[in-house]
Amino acid sequence: MTTVLISMIVLAVIFDFLNGIHDSSNIVATMIASRAFSPRVALGVTAISHFIAPFIFGVAVATTIGHEVVAAEAITINVLLAALVSAIIWNLLTWFLGIPSSSSHALVGGMIGAVGIGAGFDAIELQGMEKILLALFISPILGLLLGFLFTRLIFFLARGATPKINTFFKRSQIVSAIALSLSHGTNDAQKTMGIITLGLVVTGVIPSFEVPLWVITISAGAIALGTALGGWKLIKTLGSKFYKIRPVHGFSSQLTSAFVILGASIVGGPVSTTQVVSSSIMGVGSADRVNMVRWGVAKEIMIAWLVTIPATAVGAAGLYWIGEKIFG
Repeated sequence: MTTVLISMIVLAVIFDFLNGIHDSSNIVATMIASRAFSPRVALGVTAISHFIAPFIFGVAVATTIGHEVVAAEAITINVLLAALVSAIIWNLLTWFLGIPSSSSHALVGGMIGAVGIGAGFDAIELQGMEKILLALFISPILGLLLGFLFTRLIFFLARGATPKINTFFKRSQIVSAIALSLSHGTNDAQKTMGIITLGLVVTGVIPSFEVPLWVITISAGAIALGTALGGWKLIKTLGSKFYKIRPVHGFSSQLTSAFVILGASIVGGPVSTTQVVSSSIMGVGSADRVNMVRWGVAKEIMIAWLVTIPATAVGAAGLYWIGEKIFG
């Protein structure tokens, strides 16, 4: 391995680690806000689930990111470096500001910008890019609709129940929280696996796109470690600013999000956990009372989502251009 390739792998692991910190808020916010788990227990359970998930559900998303989006023979390792640095800077900025933006959008935007300027837009596989964009933009709509419908169904089945049913929903979050953690671990860690494996193919270390076991292990470990540390600013945004979350809301939003994310992972569609969880929280709240949801907060997050891809694309293109001017 060359120094440049090792640098790219290190940056990919850093991105994965920051992804864990950034997205841990999405996974644990509702279980903490509904008082089903203490913060440390929630983050611990989530981290363990994140580590084992890629070994259970395969690497279909990694194949989409690394094999179906760009033509490996048309890009260089410098393109991947620029994409990763742009995504890392965006994650750090939004983490510092407490804005739950999408790490997936940041990485996709970085790839588009770096590949576009470094190899030309002909190197982008349109069919694979369409698959990614469809998964990214349809998944939050599904999260909103399914969250609303599932919560309505719960209210119908639990009509006439005593307040003790809150205890049931608190305890049931052990299942729903683990399901959500597994779904997130298998989807998000694979994005890093795809980038690292693509780098190995580009530099000739491996002959074809097959994710090595060591790549799966370090990617799963990095996102699990980031998740264990948690992003407290983002947890506060998702767990309290939309509306006051009760145990039934936490249970419903977790199962809804797990269903959408795991379904996308199985078919190889990379999705934004931030989008899916946030939209499911809004759908669940709307099923209770539409005016209960603070839609102004949702608007701020939606603006961040819309800005992420173009911002990281421009950032990656600029970084690649500067790198070429300085290092040739």
